[in-house]
Formats: sequence, structure tokens, C-alpha cells
Amino acid sequence: MKRTILLTIAFAAAFLLSGCSYNELTAKQQNVKGSWANVESTMQRRADLIPNLVETAKMAGVQEQEVFGQIAEARSRLLNAQQQPGEGAEGDKSPEQRQAVIEANNSFGGTIGRLLMLQEQYPQLRSSEAFLKVQDELSGTENRINTARIDFNQAVTDYNTTRNSFPAVITASLFGFKEEPFFQAEEGARQAPTVGDANSLRRSQ
Repeated sequence: MKRTILLTIAFAAAFLLSGCSYNELTAKQQNVKGSWANVESTMQRRADLIPNLVETAKMAGVQEQEVFGQIAEARSRLLNAQQQPGEGAEGDKSPEQRQAVIEANNSFGGTIGRLLMLQEQYPQLRSSEAFLKVQDELSGTENRINTARIDFNQAVTDYNTTRNSFPAVITASLFGFKEEPFFQAEEGARQAPTVGDANSLRRSQ
């Protein structure tokens, strides 16, 4: 009986202490959500630009249907992941859903690299004003994505550090504050295929 009372007191004390962290966790979680919204916005901008780049390449007579098919498929996976209804407590994306978007984005980024490398094999693309213009826009978008990703990871670091600290970890456990995933590119995701071997542009992801 005495042990039960002591445990009850200890739990109540911990709860009162952790209650002080609830608002802080909520604020930092909202910061993560806001930062993630910026990431998705920049990824959407890139996804909107890619069809223009593909069409320009096709108009220049580039016959790399397998590459174009991979780009379309990867873009579709990214958009589907982004458009999935949120499973979070407030209807936003859960950490698991955000991880799925990150993985789809990495796959999409790999296919974009293959498309840009086509200009090394097709001189008409290097002289195409439309192709170069969209490529410049895409370069600016990549910089925006990188900035948004850095901001998101900083918000995640701040949130996860608070979430896993005592007594906030108790509040997190009681109220379902999950740890957030970092935005990390897959190993080799930024490595461009070797120029000079046509098959290097057709290798599957």
C-alpha cells in the first residue's frame, strides 16, 4: 500500500514537472511542421518544373524514353507521397509520412541528375535556350530545397533534443509527441552517372 502511494506521488510529481514542457514541445513541434511545409513547397516547385525540362528535351529530338519513364514514375511517387492525407493528431503528416516523402524525393532527385546529364550527349540541348532556362530555374530550386532542408533539420534537432530531455520525455510519452526524422539524402544520391556510356543513363535506380 505504501509503495503504491509513493509511486502515485512520484508519478504526480513527474507529471507536474513535465507539464511545464507541454507548451514548449507544442511550439517546437509546430516549428517543425512549418519548416516541413517550406520543404514540401520547394519540392513541389521542382516537380512542376521537370515536365518543362522533359518536354524541351523531347522537342530537341532526344530519344531516351527509359530515362523519361523513370522521371515520370519518380515524380508520381513523390507527388503521391506529398498528397497522402495526414495521419498526425492534427491532420498533418506524421513522422512516418514525412520519412516516406524524403525517400521519394531522394529517388526523384536521382532521376533529375540523369536528365541533366543528357545534355552532355546531345549537343542540341546545350544550345537550347529553353532547356538552359529551365535548368537554371531548377538550379535555383535546388538551392531553395537545400536551404529549406537545413532549416527543417535545425527545427528537428531543437524539437528532438527537447523531446528526449527530462522531464519533457515524460510529457512526450504521455501525449504522443513522436521523434521527428531528419531530412537526409541517400548515400550517392547526388552522384551523377558517368558521361560517355549511354547505358549509364539507363541504369535502374
